[in-house]
Amino acid sequence: MTATDATAAQREPSKALIFAMAVSAGMAAANMYYNQPMLGIITAEFPDSVFTRAIPPATQLGFAIGIFLLVPLGDLMDRRRLIVTQFCVLGVALASAALAPSAGMLVISSLLIGMCSSAAQQIVPFAAAMALEKNRGRTVGAVMGGLLCGLLFSRTLAGFVASHFGWRAMFWLAVPMMWMTAIVMRAMLPKIAPLSTLKYSAALKSLAEIWRSEPTLRRASMIQAVIFALFSSFWAVLALYLQSPAFGLGADTAGLFGIVGAVGVLAAPIAGRLADRRGPQLVIWLGAALTFAAWAMFGLWTALAGLIIGVIVLDFGVQSAMVSNQHVIYALRPEARNRFNTIFMASIFVGGAIGSSAAVSAWQAWGWSGVTLGASAVGFVLLAVMTLTRPKS
Repeated sequence: MTATDATAAQREPSKALIFAMAVSAGMAAANMYYNQPMLGIITAEFPDSVFTRAIPPATQLGFAIGIFLLVPLGDLMDRRRLIVTQFCVLGVALASAALAPSAGMLVISSLLIGMCSSAAQQIVPFAAAMALEKNRGRTVGAVMGGLLCGLLFSRTLAGFVASHFGWRAMFWLAVPMMWMTAIVMRAMLPKIAPLSTLKYSAALKSLAEIWRSEPTLRRASMIQAVIFALFSSFWAVLALYLQSPAFGLGADTAGLFGIVGAVGVLAAPIAGRLADRRGPQLVIWLGAALTFAAWAMFGLWTALAGLIIGVIVLDFGVQSAMVSNQHVIYALRPEARNRFNTIFMASIFVGGAIGSSAAVSAWQAWGWSGVTLGASAVGFVLLAVMTLTRPKS
């Protein structure tokens, strides 16, 4: 362990701090998905605007911008100040969304909400920096569990609030939540000096150099990108499959699968502890194996029960691999953890976009059987390659 790692390790986070960071990461990530279930209600208020369809993509685009432009700052400045600032600005952005007089202004607010929601990806490497090496997987897993809860339950909360009180009420509800989170983070997070002395422009330029010089990062990023592509493929066509004559179910049923998938959140802390004890490479392989098994189940067990059990297995696989891959990359260069996270998360988003697009195309051409066959083939190839090239932990 380096001297800088030892200094950080002396601040091994307490259970209360880990819990606070997990909740805060989930609160930040949730903001990206509030507008999705409310889009129909928002469109009804602005029926003549062409901008309503751009609201969810604007939030995702803002998050991508935040990943590239804001997350690297965590290597260069006090992470506590950066996280607190982002939560404060998030509150302002949410208030502007609640007050938006037009869909165009709501698009601009959504872009800012997405950018500042990247605070979630500031918290995860911060937790890794504070953890002892032997406990890093458990700590990252706990924080990721909170982040995933935010992702999964945000749509359910927003749909309920918007249906009963209007879409603006959801944004107003989120404003004090963000400012309260900022206060908690300001009070609980330790102040740790940055480990890098790079300037901001040099840090951005270093992303390409890091990618070229770190084969372990490339491997982790590419594996997780493929696994997340298989994850996104399922969610991209689930509503279409449920609405087909095979089931004849509505879009609300597809939303309930998000709650079913929440069981997979349990995989994050379990995978983290297993990675600490047996090494992350084993858990990554198991995550890929579970992802392949889920798609095989979707293809062979076509009843609704097969979908329910399969989505639980899928979430367990994806989250196990995610936490363990993060365990690997955060151990590489402490002074560049945020930049490593930038590359890792960007790779995942690219994989997810490719997987969603491919799944929709396969659905239109060959239906559910084509989607399951293609995804199963990709999962099998990934598992085979990982087995043949598996490094030592």
